[in-house]
Amino acid sequence: MTVPTTGTEVRLAARPDGWPTPENFAVVRAEVPAVGPGQVLVRNLVMSVDPYMRGRMNNVRTYVPPFQIGKPLEGGAVGEVVESRSPQLAAGDVVLHGLGWREFSVVGAAGATKIDTGVAPPAAYLGALGMPGHAAYAGLLEAAEFRPGDVVFVSGAAGTVGSLVGQIARLRGASKVIGSAGSPEKVRYLTEELGFDRAFNYRDGPIWQQLVKASPEGFDVYFDNVGGDHLDAALLLAKMGARFALCGAISQYNEKGEVIGPRNLMQAIGKGITMRGFLVGHYENVKDRFLTEMGGWLARGEVSCRETVVKGVEQAPRAFLDMLSGANTGKTLIKIAD
Repeated sequence: MTVPTTGTEVRLAARPDGWPTPENFAVVRAEVPAVGPGQVLVRNLVMSVDPYMRGRMNNVRTYVPPFQIGKPLEGGAVGEVVESRSPQLAAGDVVLHGLGWREFSVVGAAGATKIDTGVAPPAAYLGALGMPGHAAYAGLLEAAEFRPGDVVFVSGAAGTVGSLVGQIARLRGASKVIGSAGSPEKVRYLTEELGFDRAFNYRDGPIWQQLVKASPEGFDVYFDNVGGDHLDAALLLAKMGARFALCGAISQYNEKGEVIGPRNLMQAIGKGITMRGFLVGHYENVKDRFLTEMGGWLARGEVSCRETVVKGVEQAPRAFLDMLSGANTGKTLIKIAD
């Protein structure tokens, strides 16, 4: 294709105060930067929006720098190289990189990973074969030290990570898999399509009451994507020696003011509960094993990852807001080009 001179990108217009709104984003037409030595120009095909991006909208440095006002947002994307000044990549290669939220990205070759679209479609490398799948795999098997026969409880189970955690647990020999979700449709998705043994709608009543009904015997592993009242209930009802993997706390990402911690942390003392927070980067040592095992499950149809697909990079802000409010099921993706 002809090398483009301009492209659409989404910038952070203002930092949110609580829940983000469309006014926090700016969709603009901008010049595409020149490709320098060791760089490639990528025409993005599909990009991801993920809960962790909300934290980067705040002016607080955590494990990654915050997004900058007036600059494009960033996130996982897959695209085709259209110009290369690197011996490592050639025009026509399809790559995974971290500069999404724009039509065209200039990426250092070291930050672009060539993928094989004959193994799986591009979108899979943003879901089951990408960061969410890696987080589910490493969080369950490494951080939570899953063992065959465990009873596993997953919060936010209809999202990308949660849905994969439940399926991995089932494939690895869990005795029971329980999930929470935010609608009757999502509950049916968990039990009827993904093989969860029990699931409940967290909007139907106190979490602890519904969790008791779903698993009166308690559980050995809790995979936390939500925090808040889910974490409180999990502490109350976990078995002795339970292991918690703390992946996210989406219920608190948009809270204003001081966030109050768990109200019954004493339960962790008496029960000998292990609580381990983690990031995907903590478990790079299992990435090859993850890709091999997950690739096999996908090829055999043993794992599925539903996608909520929105067309057009200019629709990314709305898709991001919908994802934060739970309007999606599975992985939210933005289709930018064919």
